[in-house]
Amino acid sequence: MLLDYIVLFNMFSGIIVFCSIRKHLLLSLLSLEYIVLCVFLGLILFMMFYGYELYLSLIFLVFSVCEGALGLSILVKMIRNQGNDYLSSLSLLSW
Repeated sequence: MLLDYIVLFNMFSGIIVFCSIRKHLLLSLLSLEYIVLCVFLGLILFMMFYGYELYLSLIFLVFSVCEGALGLSILVKMIRNQGNDYLSSLSLLSW
């Protein structure tokens, strides 16, 4: 029961950090990865508590790694095109 509250507190703190950081894309991606790790920990705790198999957690990890690789590729493309990773210089028309 206490672990559930710890996981929820960590996830909400990650969400608050994600909403408050509006300057760099890298910091936003790091906070998103932190939220994914909190969700993964909650998923593992839920599956172990109810006695389910842990195959779903492996699939979740695969998708989170793909999400991280996609975020890093967007970061590299943005730095090559614009020279910085400021979110204020990001425009959908420049893509």
